[in-house]
Amino acid sequence: MTQNLPLQSLQKLMILIPAYNEQEVLPESLPILQKIIQELIDSQQIAPDSGFMIVSDGSSDQTWPLIEQAHEADPRVMGLKFSRNFGHQNALIAGLTVISQQKLADFVISIDADLQDDPQAIKQMVEQYRAGSEIVFGVRNNRDSDSWFKRVTAETFYSLLGKMGVHLIPEHADFRLLGPKAITAFLQYQEENMFIRGIIPLLGFESSRVYYARRKRLAGKSKYPLLKMLSFAWDGITSFSIAPLRLVLSLGVIFALFGLVMLVYTLIVKLRGATEAGWSSLMISIWIVGGFQMMAVGLTGEYIGKIFSEVKHRPRFTIEKKLLK
Repeated sequence: MTQNLPLQSLQKLMILIPAYNEQEVLPESLPILQKIIQELIDSQQIAPDSGFMIVSDGSSDQTWPLIEQAHEADPRVMGLKFSRNFGHQNALIAGLTVISQQKLADFVISIDADLQDDPQAIKQMVEQYRAGSEIVFGVRNNRDSDSWFKRVTAETFYSLLGKMGVHLIPEHADFRLLGPKAITAFLQYQEENMFIRGIIPLLGFESSRVYYARRKRLAGKSKYPLLKMLSFAWDGITSFSIAPLRLVLSLGVIFALFGLVMLVYTLIVKLRGATEAGWSSLMISIWIVGGFQMMAVGLTGEYIGKIFSEVKHRPRFTIEKKLLK
């Protein structure tokens, strides 16, 4: 077990919480996290001025007023308010950016406001960090709280990305600890279409894993319905791999070879004088090849669209208000 350090040697922890319309869950989750932080402070695992950074991602409910109230009651609770909804990943990036620029903490643990990721695992993460890990991944050891469909699609997603050469930590979402070196390295990645789960393993620092049981939401509804999850998965695939383009190229070669075979077959039948009206086969071929061409153009357009977004260099988020110490 790691020995306690003098208070002046203890490092500051910041809990980073992206929040989008979480008025129902924040009053429940924040006290739980505050209790855990206080226990870590009392046991001299982290510095007494450790705190929280909650990012309101364009929430339209009472999320921001709740953050303001929490800040008035406890100045260690800080907040950022986006001018509109920029997305969960950009909320994490904004929090890390401000924490780094303002030197608000030495290391950061990100966790969703619904606390489906077990907050008690934070203590193990801190232990792993103090033992030398620069990155600590929170990894689910079960998905009992998820529906059958969500479990299957999640497993398919991780398997598919792995086959495409994208290195992900299976069953890891955005519950992780980042040390100062990892934060600095991560913020150097400036792409518009950021897929954080794929980038963090690329940083290459010493890492470890903490396993925990996935829980049900404390309150409220999931902010990632099916269509949004599919969109997120697609962004992950197209941001890290050109395998879909290679697949289209491979299919194109197969269709071309099939066309050559049919050409030879047609010539043979013609020379034998056994030709027949082939309206049905002709129409089927047109629909198949035409559909494939449309898929190929659409897929290529998806990548071109990402390039278009990148070259404009628009800001990934706009902060309307800040609540800092």
